[in-house]
Amino acid sequence: QSQLVESGGGLVQPGGSLRLSCAASGFTLDQHAIGWFRQAPGKEREGVSCISSSGGSTDYASSVKGRFTISRDNAKNTVYLQMNSLKPEDTAVYSCAAFRITSTETLCIMSRIAAWGQGTQVTVSS
Repeated sequence: QSQLVESGGGLVQPGGSLRLSCAASGFTLDQHAIGWFRQAPGKEREGVSCISSSGGSTDYASSVKGRFTISRDNAKNTVYLQMNSLKPEDTAVYSCAAFRITSTETLCIMSRIAAWGQGTQVTVSS
């Protein structure tokens, strides 16, 4: 069964850093674009970042550009989200998703979603 599992969330002070991981089981991650999403209480889910299967193309929400970095290690079947300079407004449940692709540079297209993770909580507070 295809499954994504996130880890690395937790409580961090404003200005701190966390690295989230998204690991796949039951399928090969390198055949998919991977996206990170977040949802805060009372708010709609927001796309945070996406990386193509090759790793050569990435995209970021304007709210995290310059602070977050997405990367992947296909040999480990894992995608990472390095989050620096965290702000209280970054507090949310972060989930990863896998997307079917037509090329190695295809980014995340919602109609092509293949799997979702269960999410990991990130809380930024002093």
